[in-house]
Amino acid sequence: MLYIISKLRKFGVISFKFALSGKKVLVTFLLLALVSTSFAQTGELRLPSTNSAYTFSGAMGDEDQLRIQTYIWGQVHSPGMYIVPDDTDLLALISLAKGPTEDAKLTKIRIVRGNVETQKNEVIYVDVEEYIDTGNRDLIPILRPGDTIIVPSTVFYGMERVAGFISKFATVLSMYNLYLNIKSQ
Repeated sequence: MLYIISKLRKFGVISFKFALSGKKVLVTFLLLALVSTSFAQTGELRLPSTNSAYTFSGAMGDEDQLRIQTYIWGQVHSPGMYIVPDDTDLLALISLAKGPTEDAKLTKIRIVRGNVETQKNEVIYVDVEEYIDTGNRDLIPILRPGDTIIVPSTVFYGMERVAGFISKFATVLSMYNLYLNIKSQ
């Protein structure tokens, strides 16, 4: 348990001091009891802080692992929220979302990342096509807690949607025209 606490403290998730004074020791033991109870019930450690970016899972094999919450939207087969190990990269998350669709534009994937210091979001563009062509792993970033990945669609996908709408609209107009012709006879 002390290993878990030290790992969580390393990431700044919890911060408290072990001290020999009675109140601090009591608070420390209460926090450890709360953490232990949570872990024993669910197999997942959720810290008492509601704004924590990390969770802990001891059920991911032999090694304890911190996990983060990420989101993926757009042209992937299974968009949504994913809780992944803290060392997950962009390719792993896209793979967890069952890969890109055939309409995905892999040259301009956006990662929207909140910056705690400036209180503003930053947008990072990633060219996965370049990674596929070169094999350079440095092009693929490691995800951070709260990252939102947006896989955009190609221009052809947009054109296909517009063409589909025009086709349906033309069908409705044709049926209306047929109705008017039958009515006038």
